[in-house]
Amino acid sequence: MDKYIYDESNGLWYELQGDYYIPCLTLTAEEERPIGIWGQRHKRYLKEYKNVTYTTLLISGKLNSYLADINEQSQERFERLIEQMNQSQSITEQLKAENALEWTGRMNSIRACAMEIVNKEIIYA
Repeated sequence: MDKYIYDESNGLWYELQGDYYIPCLTLTAEEERPIGIWGQRHKRYLKEYKNVTYTTLLISGKLNSYLADINEQSQERFERLIEQMNQSQSITEQLKAENALEWTGRMNSIRACAMEIVNKEIIYA
């Protein structure tokens, strides 16, 4: 039996593995973009709860770019939320200079709220 055969009807090469011919398939090259923390969280969510979507993106070669886009959207939303909350609660550099401990506590609270909103709206949606 030949190690490799070519099927003209579908244009695929097959490799002999034991008693069976397995198609020689390769994924298309995907551009490398960093996925960041938000993309990693969404990837973990997809793997655990949306397995079909995760597998489809992986097989199509679009997973990395999809996760990089999610990361960018999430980061932009997170920063915008923090800025809006700072303005609405009148947290300024003057407060930071006068009372650093209070400023730190309020900023940590705002960051936690913004993180919850981004998780609910984008990451775990």
